[in-house]
Amino acid sequence: MENYSIIIFILAIVIGLSAFAEKAKLPYPILLVIVGIAIGFIPTMAEIEINPEIIFLIFLPPLLYDASFNISPKDFKTNINTIGTLAISLVFMTATGIAVVAYYLISEMTWPLAFVLGAILSATDAVAAISITKGLKLSHKTITILEGESLINDASALVAYRFAVAAVMGSAFIIWKAALQFVILLAGGFLVGFVLAKILAFILTKVRKNINVTISFMLLMPFVAYLVAEHLHVSGVIAVVVLGLSISRFSNKIFPETLKNQSRSLWDIIIFLLNGLIFILIGLNFRYILNDIDTNMILPYIGYAIVITIVALLIRMARIFLQKINLQKAFQNTKGKRKVSEHALLDFNNSIILSWSGMRGIVSLAIAMGLPRALSDGAPFPERNAIIFISVAVVLLTLIGQGLTLPWIVNKLTPKKEIEQEKLEENSKIKN
Repeated sequence: MENYSIIIFILAIVIGLSAFAEKAKLPYPILLVIVGIAIGFIPTMAEIEINPEIIFLIFLPPLLYDASFNISPKDFKTNINTIGTLAISLVFMTATGIAVVAYYLISEMTWPLAFVLGAILSATDAVAAISITKGLKLSHKTITILEGESLINDASALVAYRFAVAAVMGSAFIIWKAALQFVILLAGGFLVGFVLAKILAFILTKVRKNINVTISFMLLMPFVAYLVAEHLHVSGVIAVVVLGLSISRFSNKIFPETLKNQSRSLWDIIIFLLNGLIFILIGLNFRYILNDIDTNMILPYIGYAIVITIVALLIRMARIFLQKINLQKAFQNTKGKRKVSEHALLDFNNSIILSWSGMRGIVSLAIAMGLPRALSDGAPFPERNAIIFISVAVVLLTLIGQGLTLPWIVNKLTPKKEIEQEKLEENSKIKN
């Protein structure tokens, strides 16, 4: 079967499974991953190569743009302290923690290789986090923090990954250069997103009476922002996020409700199909990754993946509860002006939910598959297959393990009064 025929076949499965997922009361992404693994083991199923550049270009821009477009700028600003902590410091803490565990656990791992594995698995995935938590009775604050974190943390992970791979290739790691490059990536991405948002806003004011042209520009611009930023060697992720946040505020001022509804319907279909395709692809590729591993090493590698998954979860939990304590102290500090709003504080319940929602997904898989096949001297990249297999195993463990248990945890920790209160607030907003 040709690749394009397989894609059509997969999309048909995605549409069919969406209805079954609701009846089975299973998280939709989990069902897709499981079915993808099963389909991958069909003998006649041809391998679909995951090209990391295609993944980043085709999947990331629309998914990030959609999430940033729909997030409340006010809520994002209120929780920026926690979002920044999880999207930046937690990413580097997780990369370091996983690297230490991998180095001492896996005999073949050198420090540079261990940091490569840590960087690949350091960031939660925007697609996984948003897709699995969608439909759960999460508080608005928790959703904002999760979406905000997963919109930004890819930039942090990619910087860590680039320096780790460069170290394996023989380059010396200099911390001030890494810090400077990270700042340039973020600032450059912000600038590109801001400038393109201004350009798009100007264009939309001129063509807003033509609905088809307006929606087409809004669909095209995330890809333009990503490509321009990457061409300038700054963060395409940040550029798309800034574009989405800026156009969201702009659209509320000038777009009629009919245009918003038409645009929203089209985006919903695109995001639905892209999400489905991503999770099926994660499952499909497991068989072919498995083929590259020595049979005797499969169980040990799965064991390493389980340990790494637990370590990443514990690091995330420790950092979130530390953030909870820090926010409380800052709020209670009576000296000078309060820098922390009461609405930004974390309680025990949403701290647990935030900790358990750190799934890995397509970004980790794409980064792993993008590992160079050879070093600069032509020698094979050391432990490449092992790193890819362990990365995919961790992705599957977090998606299936945490994804399946997250609804139960949310139901146990979310008080009925809080759910009813949020429903009342939503209803009052709609009426007003």
